[in-house]
Amino acid sequence: MPAELRSEVSRADRRDFALSARIEDVLAAVAERASENLKRAHPEFSAGTLKKRACFIPLFFGLAALIALFNEASTAVLCFLVGLPSAFRILLVMDELHATPRHSGPDFSSVPDQDLPVYSVIAPLHREARVVDQLLSAIERLDYPLEKLDVILMVESDDRETHAAITGRRHRMPITVIPAPPVGPCTKPKALNIALELARGSFVVIYDAEDRPQLDQLRCALQAFGSAGDDLACVQSRLCVDTRATWLGRYFTAEYAAHFDIFLPRLAALGFPLPLGGSSNHFRTSVLRKTGGWDPYNVTEDADLGVRLSRLGYRCGVIESTTYEEAPTEIRRWLGQRSRWFKGWMQTLLVHLREPRRLFRQLGQRGFAAFLLVVGGNSLVALAHPIFVVGVFWKLGFGAESLLEIALCAVSLLTGYMSSAFLAWRGLSYRGARRKLRTLAWTPLHWLLLSVAAWWAVGELILAPSRWNKTEHGLDRERGITSALVKLNALFADMEKRGEIPQIWIDATYSAADRQRLPRAFASG
Repeated sequence: MPAELRSEVSRADRRDFALSARIEDVLAAVAERASENLKRAHPEFSAGTLKKRACFIPLFFGLAALIALFNEASTAVLCFLVGLPSAFRILLVMDELHATPRHSGPDFSSVPDQDLPVYSVIAPLHREARVVDQLLSAIERLDYPLEKLDVILMVESDDRETHAAITGRRHRMPITVIPAPPVGPCTKPKALNIALELARGSFVVIYDAEDRPQLDQLRCALQAFGSAGDDLACVQSRLCVDTRATWLGRYFTAEYAAHFDIFLPRLAALGFPLPLGGSSNHFRTSVLRKTGGWDPYNVTEDADLGVRLSRLGYRCGVIESTTYEEAPTEIRRWLGQRSRWFKGWMQTLLVHLREPRRLFRQLGQRGFAAFLLVVGGNSLVALAHPIFVVGVFWKLGFGAESLLEIALCAVSLLTGYMSSAFLAWRGLSYRGARRKLRTLAWTPLHWLLLSVAAWWAVGELILAPSRWNKTEHGLDRERGITSALVKLNALFADMEKRGEIPQIWIDATYSAADRQRLPRAFASG
């Protein structure tokens, strides 16, 4: 049977099923297709088809790194391999000849509303009742006609609190709320694939629950798409963390500034595979569907999709617009999120290296090297780092065959720390936040935490490869509001004792009946 006829029969079957079945059955069928489509159509691109023994490869690398320290020659080789990703980052960032290109073409800031395309905004939500109002308010404030927005909220079917938070507010725009059935892996990319099937827009953007995009972001993305060819499949907005509650939150700000303001724009300018961030990715909807959408079995579906797009001949870019996010400030929450990222990068590395020759042909020599150094380097360097730390102190305490071994390990450690600090310095300078540079003194401790997360990811990759470690949002915002109210209450109590609250403020704030109930210090002004 010809492919076109098979496609028509398939569409007819789905249409007949949709007309005769209950909505729950339809959603379950859509969820099943969203979970298995990539795995069936392109098994070579799916983490769901990874063999169990492949998941042990990162563990074997870590053990090999440990064994390598017992021999001078193997120590030198290991130091060279671990130092390559850091050297690559520094060289890439110092190449000022490849700055982020400015986009030309139609000016979408002045395009009449009726001429703008429909834009789908997809937000997967899971236990996000705290920040639903913040997210929807941010979408409503976008500089884009509300009637041209196709807002789709994916909510787990058993998440009653998030459902209540959505229905409990007044909306200025139409919103489609889709309950994600418990079919297949319970992951963000599965929810995104369900929403993609229902998206009406020519373009689609993904936002996380805590996101606050700049008002012109959609028009900025259209500007980039309009000034490029059809091979530009995705543009990544810059992500910026504005959480300052702890040193970990402040370091997250520096880390994001380095990655999204400095490193990714350089990668994009050179045409290298772009490991996308998980939020504020803008896609051509047709290309996204054509390339299979997201991999539901990969827990960093964004990085995986960026590599796959590059393999299939598409490009990804970076735009100037920023989305502000919340960072986890507690070590427990931070480790959960970061271990998921490491596990996903390991999955991405293993998936795309299953056929290295084919990968080399598709990415080219430079792209292939960049993929190994960026995606592979993220995980493998973090795994090797504690081994180097222990190795240095072991060799200092119990002696080494030569000082060269100690020097090589120490140089590898310092190279990693300096590359992170250098990129963070460049990122914070770009953001005009050089006053935060003292946060970089925490770099060695941050690297140790990265290593804990990486080794945690190794265990999960073997035992629970598709488990999604959920990052809770809104906790720091609530703590910040509570802290501010406590401080404000203490301030007013102190002013009340001293009789320093102006009468004009009381008259403007309280009614006559209220003023009779105020303490004497308030009433007297």
